[in-house]
Amino acid sequence: MPGGLLTIDLGAIVENWRALDAKTAKTVETGAVVKADAYGLGVAPVGRALQNAGVKTFFVALAAEGVALRQAIGPASRIFIFSGYMRGDESAFNEFDLTPLLNSADHAARFLEARPGEACGLQLDSGMNRLGMEADELTSVMAQISALNPTLIMSHLACADEPDHSQNAAQLTTFNAMTVSLPESRRSFSATGGILLGPAYHMDITRPGIGLYGGDPFAGARPVVTLSLPIIQTRYVEVGESVGYGATWIAKRRSVIATVTGGYADGLIRAIGPNASLYAGDVACPIVGRVSMDLITVDVTDLANVPTSLDILNAKQTVDVLAETAGTIGYEILTSLGNRYQRVYKD
Repeated sequence: MPGGLLTIDLGAIVENWRALDAKTAKTVETGAVVKADAYGLGVAPVGRALQNAGVKTFFVALAAEGVALRQAIGPASRIFIFSGYMRGDESAFNEFDLTPLLNSADHAARFLEARPGEACGLQLDSGMNRLGMEADELTSVMAQISALNPTLIMSHLACADEPDHSQNAAQLTTFNAMTVSLPESRRSFSATGGILLGPAYHMDITRPGIGLYGGDPFAGARPVVTLSLPIIQTRYVEVGESVGYGATWIAKRRSVIATVTGGYADGLIRAIGPNASLYAGDVACPIVGRVSMDLITVDVTDLANVPTSLDILNAKQTVDVLAETAGTIGYEILTSLGNRYQRVYKD
């Protein structure tokens, strides 16, 4: 069974990075978040394209992701690890020149013992209550701050995709208060949503992620992915006949139904079924019946000519549009795209 064709536009990723970079002052560095295998699109080709465009600082979630990125892009760029200095990762930091963002006093103590004088960053919790040191814990490590000499101090906004949410300003106030007594080092507060909140949130370096890959809340982003699913078979379904598991769709007219290869094993989650379409060019063809593990059934009755494949992601049905049909977010659609697709990269 042939798999789907996932086309990834590296040129669009670079353009999205440049557009977000242009929203900040020339004194503000724009980094790039390439965690989760560059949001499912391939950390090696994406990392190289962004580095060639001018990215000097990358962020990933795990040390293992940092190793893969370092092997792809070489020694020139900085790679920060959001999860900090975790036990078992020591050799990765030593061998691949990775920089931990220390999240706790325990991380700080372990790092100072293992890598005194090496580069590190601090992650502070300004109100998200997920990762980072709260004010009391930060106070407990102040005696070690000069020895740590952090090159970056960061925090993360919880509600940046809601510009009017009061927590944005509250976190900004908290972060500024927490860092006022820290040594001079660069500050980072904004991912994609924070960049769009304006200059007060930009500080010294920004960390765009989802906006690079064509997702909300960056409304000006160029779409990055096209996903085409080959049609395996078409059939006529008579009035009253059902399609798919559970017989949830019943034909109200004589219909032409195309079965395409792709399903929830490929990241096309079951919940998209009742509300999404596939596209023949600009023509929407509704999904009928349930999405199954490997197959999706589509009503192509109204097409004059049935093509050899249909698109489930394109410029009309972006990752966020498809996500909305399933009651989820574009991040989940992107990072769930499976490894059975043939991947093609274009500049």
